[in-house]
Amino acid sequence: MTTALITGSTAGIGAAFARRLAADGHDLVLVARDTVRLREQATELHDRHGIEAEVLTADLAQDKGIEAVADRLGDPKNPVDLLVNNAGFGHRGRYLEVPMADELRMLKVHCEAVLRLTSAAVEAMRGRGRGGVVNVASTAAFVPRGTYGASKAWVVQFTQGAAQDLAGHGVRLMALCPGFVRTEFHARAGMGTDNIPNWMWLDADKVAAAALTDLARGKTLSIPDPRYKALMGAAKLVPRGVLGGVSSRTGRKYGPR
Repeated sequence: MTTALITGSTAGIGAAFARRLAADGHDLVLVARDTVRLREQATELHDRHGIEAEVLTADLAQDKGIEAVADRLGDPKNPVDLLVNNAGFGHRGRYLEVPMADELRMLKVHCEAVLRLTSAAVEAMRGRGRGGVVNVASTAAFVPRGTYGASKAWVVQFTQGAAQDLAGHGVRLMALCPGFVRTEFHARAGMGTDNIPNWMWLDADKVAAAALTDLARGKTLSIPDPRYKALMGAAKLVPRGVLGGVSSRTGRKYGPR
């Protein structure tokens, strides 16, 4: 029986990972800010699948929260075999419309927390010669589109670079880059979604399943849908200046109103 730790586990992609891993028989460490929701989730997964589900309340926008999760990842008596860095959020508004404190909070969660938690997990995994890390990014990483996309681009570059450095040590690292997924993400950010075409939406459970399959295959980058694979492939052929204009117009059309 192996153990997986999932940040942002109570909703969206994080909850989908928790459901899938529990169904596959993995014990879980569930991390989020809401203790009540964490306990309800842990009870449900334990009762349904017979796995052990540990609750760890932590705010990854705070050093104390990051340190608590890092300590759990490094616990030699209770090893974690898979880390899913899923915690994250978006802002409504363009650059300079979002308060600097909120921008820095995003970078804390999307970049600093991912760096510190990945490092804590991988150090322990490398010593055991096995383990895996999934860092949830976004297809926004591949287009010039504000601080959110920039932070997710960092996640992709960091993850793939670390994967190269750790080749041969038995530890797999992968960046997961989904497109629009039906979760609480947009509602929490105050973003409208009525103007996003139905064909662009992905199912969170299918995203998690595809990600775990790609991780098992040794991929360092997962774009879990043929539609988005095609879109990202086409984006590589467009000059960056043109892509930036298209991304900005698309963001206004399909992003928050």
